[in-house]
Amino acid sequence: MSPRVGLDRDKIVIEAAQIADEHGMEGVTLAALAAKLGVRPPSLYNHINGQAELRSLLAGYGLKQLYEVMSSASQGLSGSEAVLAMGKGYAEFAKRHPGLYEMTLEAPDADNAELNEEGGRALKLITGVLAPYKLSEEGELHAVRGLRSILHGFASLEQKGGFGIPLDVSVSLSATIHAFLAGIDRFRE
Repeated sequence: MSPRVGLDRDKIVIEAAQIADEHGMEGVTLAALAAKLGVRPPSLYNHINGQAELRSLLAGYGLKQLYEVMSSASQGLSGSEAVLAMGKGYAEFAKRHPGLYEMTLEAPDADNAELNEEGGRALKLITGVLAPYKLSEEGELHAVRGLRSILHGFASLEQKGGFGIPLDVSVSLSATIHAFLAGIDRFRE
């Protein structure tokens, strides 16, 4: 069977990402994707090798999109302004793309070169933004973990409606990032 004209791997991934954002990752099934694309499920196998590959492709796509948002937000900035802008970009991405964001959280398979490359680009971006703080190599990695934990926790709580008190969430995020940066000297040791 020949592939359907106009249907390619990129279109499949983009449509799957929309399903993920609307219905969560559990809503991304080959049957749901085929229905959205107007094809029969077996037609998808002309482009992908099943659900596992689809999840891997979504993770790579999500990491690329997250990288672009963080990079764009922090471009031309330095120090705390860059970290704050990047952090806000991260939180905004998670809010706008909850299903796709969820896919970015899984540790990549060591054999998946694309996921490792995308994860490496994101790590390089974050370490570059933290470079003005002159952290040790090990301290830099601890700082990346700490910042990622703060941003993920904040984004996850916001997604789940965990901030019910009528207080500006963006002010809370800014204050939290500034508090993190105020203690960043701990990572120099």
